[in-house]
Amino acid sequence: MGLSSNSNESIQLCIFDLRRGQHEGQELDKILFFFPSGLPFSKQLSVIGLSEGLITFTRIFSPEAACDSIEAERHSHVFHEPEPDIWMVMVVEKSNDSEPIWREDALRKVLKEIHSLFVMFHGSVRAMLEKEPGGGLVRRHLYSFIMDYLRACIKRSPWDDFCCDFLVGKKFLLPSFRDCLRERGTAQMLTINREAAIEVQSLVRVLESSAVNTPCHSLVLFQDLLVSTTLSPDDTINLFTYAVLRLTPRALSSGTSSWSYLRKGNIASNVVAETNVSSQNSMSESFYGSSDISHGDDNNYHVVRPLQSDKWSKGKDGYLVTDLWGAEVGTWVFATPTVLLQQTGERMYLCAYQHRSLTLMLLIPISSIPNGEQGVSAVKQQVLENASLKILKIEEKLSKGWGGENAYHVSGYRYLLVDGDRSASRASPATKVTTLAKESLLAMNKLRQEVELEKSRAKLEDHCCEKDLEVCIRAKNNAWVISRVTRGKELYMVLEKANETLLYASDAVEKFSNRYCDGTFSLD
Repeated sequence: MGLSSNSNESIQLCIFDLRRGQHEGQELDKILFFFPSGLPFSKQLSVIGLSEGLITFTRIFSPEAACDSIEAERHSHVFHEPEPDIWMVMVVEKSNDSEPIWREDALRKVLKEIHSLFVMFHGSVRAMLEKEPGGGLVRRHLYSFIMDYLRACIKRSPWDDFCCDFLVGKKFLLPSFRDCLRERGTAQMLTINREAAIEVQSLVRVLESSAVNTPCHSLVLFQDLLVSTTLSPDDTINLFTYAVLRLTPRALSSGTSSWSYLRKGNIASNVVAETNVSSQNSMSESFYGSSDISHGDDNNYHVVRPLQSDKWSKGKDGYLVTDLWGAEVGTWVFATPTVLLQQTGERMYLCAYQHRSLTLMLLIPISSIPNGEQGVSAVKQQVLENASLKILKIEEKLSKGWGGENAYHVSGYRYLLVDGDRSASRASPATKVTTLAKESLLAMNKLRQEVELEKSRAKLEDHCCEKDLEVCIRAKNNAWVISRVTRGKELYMVLEKANETLLYASDAVEKFSNRYCDGTFSLD
């Protein structure tokens, strides 16, 4: 069916438009992106044709909700329709392990994150197709953006013993069972005391008042943790994700993703070598506009590449600068980055300021700054004059109260807390999760798959009612893996040193809930 078992094709990612290429001889028109792009077009069309057939077939039985995943003998197919008739599909080759190492929901969230970030910087795929119906514009933007995204998500773990691998070629890791105590698409929040919260709110008011008569928004981060936001949850997640990838002190200093996303383990079972990325033939290079991708533009299109690495730096005034958006016409002044807010559809200037571990992101409506970069510069100067002392004070206060990377470790527990209403999460530090046995992680991965299935069923049965849920599994190594879901909040926990009885494990969860979750997950 076009899905080879060759290791170079163990992961395939494609984006296509169901409204295009419906006539004989025009089939290539529907392809907007394909990874790896070096595959012959016949194989690319075979994968997309199979995906299109599965979507059409499942719509017969469920017109309002087409398939979101298909399990074949050798492959898993994960579907996402981010815009009407624009489909993203990930095809993953199954491993030889008895337990699945992938979780469909985790893979789908990768697709959702790619699309959300793309729209934040470039606008919708459909709008780009309407602007240039030939498809060249959107293909080039998608190719450069997604390849930069894959490189941005390369993981380097200081606990890996495979150092030589990084000298030969970087590896792209998909979310696997080792990430089952992580939740993509959420912000990791910093817990602060009341006094610090009042100081932060005061700073936010000063930031927003610095742009006179201009309704602006702000995000405040400490390290790689969110402190404050005035944006909608979706816009907050998009900007938080970008900040962690490219703007926070750790991202600027290391050029890699933060400690929040590091993991340990044998990477052989879930990697795609980046050397495969560069194996395009001349036809696919021309089709996707990738023949000169390193320069970011060609004779036809200028492509802004916001996820390119090592393109941000800290200026003398504390503001972060980049040349990714080019320069203002007729000057050598770097153009201020812009983003599109999902909630309002308004395009905003993005100004980022950093003092030690504190990162501030100020978003100013483009429509409110009639004189372009000169007006943005005036707002930035006003922020420095009004907020400098508050920024210094807050950074010092947060640093004194910060417990380090293990601040949220709870002895004896390995956990994940998810607040769906706030799109926030908190988890055991990655260094602690790596101490869990493989059997425990596989069991948790299986448990999360079961919980996601039950949540999907409940949503189909009753759109208005969220059911409470508790699932407990005894792993092969006798560890307990437990999940409790209630009122939009989820708790996942691994207890490897629990007693033989379920009662003991349940009591441990109750104690955790009462002490750290205000009793949210208690059964009383």
